[in-house]
Amino acid sequence: MNRLVAVSCAALAGAAATGAYIGVVTGRLTVDLGLGRRTRPLGPLHLDIAAPRETVFAAAAAPYADRQTRAMREKVEILERAGQMVLAAHRTVVGSGLTAVTVETVTLDPPSRMGFRLLRGPVPHVIEAFAFDETIDGTRLSYSGELGTDLWRLGQAWGDLVARSWVDAVRDPMATIKTESERRA
Repeated sequence: MNRLVAVSCAALAGAAATGAYIGVVTGRLTVDLGLGRRTRPLGPLHLDIAAPRETVFAAAAAPYADRQTRAMREKVEILERAGQMVLAAHRTVVGSGLTAVTVETVTLDPPSRMGFRLLRGPVPHVIEAFAFDETIDGTRLSYSGELGTDLWRLGQAWGDLVARSWVDAVRDPMATIKTESERRA
């Protein structure tokens, strides 16, 4: 009987750990305890684009426009709009059949800046920005941010893992912004 209880407890603990992992990875469960907060930089990334700053900003802001394509609506859902700020749910495939859903405020400051603040996701703290700077040949698109996790070294290890995926997920839209901007120009 004791062996059966031990096996049942181990199975229950394994199921709970799996559920917690899936919840954190997909953004359904955010651990925001405010204990042992550690932050780390995201980026910086830079991309030179042969297009005017206004064109590059318009391409970057397209996911938050009043009218979205069907493909864009599947990735970015606008939950609320207020002036130059939107509340958006972003869907990102993270592997193993899982999709992360993050909820962020997006502040549009045309044509120079877009700011992002995480409200719900796999970590408790992310702030990011795209900056659009004029250059002789067009525009330099720059990305930078900060990611924070709780629980000291354990959270830092999780944050390092998330940060790598997060920055990789930013590279794809930056490449799309470059392609679309140069096409429009």
